Amino acid sequence: MEENRQTAVMMTEDQAAKFAAFLEQEKAEEAKAAAKKMRNDYREMVDDAIEICIPKLKAVSKDLENNKRTVFEEFSTILEMKAEMFKMEKEQDLDNQSHTFTNSKGNMRIVLGHYVTDNYLDTVDEGIAKVQQYITSLASDEKSKSLVDMVMRLLAKDAKGTLKASRIIQLRKMAEKSGAPEFIEGVKIIEEAYQPIKSRTFLKAYVKNEETGAWEQIPLGMTEA
Repeated sequence: MEENRQTAVMMTEDQAAKFAAFLEQEKAEEAKAAAKKMRNDYREMVDDAIEICIPKLKAVSKDLENNKRTVFEEFSTILEMKAEMFKMEKEQDLDNQSHTFTNSKGNMRIVLGHYVTDNYLDTVDEGIAKVQQYITSLASDEKSKSLVDMVMRLLAKDAKGTLKASRIIQLRKMAEKSGAPEFIEGVKIIEEAYQPIKSRTFLKAYVKNEETGAWEQIPLGMTEA
């Protein structure tokens, strides 16, 4: 059986200081090497995890895309029939951007449609100028100045330089209430210049909780799951 033996070594103060410095340097180099190894191990783990997960996520994304397309194809004929019934009953075209369908049992629901971005023809500036010309002519007292400020806020464009369609609806109500032909004509020009752009589609699905009766959305996005 081997025994651990300790040997005393006599050193001068200078030698002891140099030896201590040597040990500190060796310790620092070992810590540096350990940190480098950890960084390399970390990087390799990240690479391995990404290479394993990305193909799986691409497959999930493709499946979601295909299923979403299938749902829209399933409802395409239904939407056409809905538009035809709406025209027969209301004598006007169906212009909904969102459609909600619920089954007869009332426990499943699908909502689909497309988002719309506000957009206007160049003639919108003519309508804005006409409204501004009329409204600024009223700024004679505090009451009319308040009205001018309100209208100007409604005509203010967003960061992308676009008017908000919801504000124009408010503006039309104000114009109709005023009865001023120039005001009404300016708003009409703005409304006629409105050419919304359809952007990406959306799809939502719900099932009703049998116990609470509340609609619960089925997660269809990675961040929702």
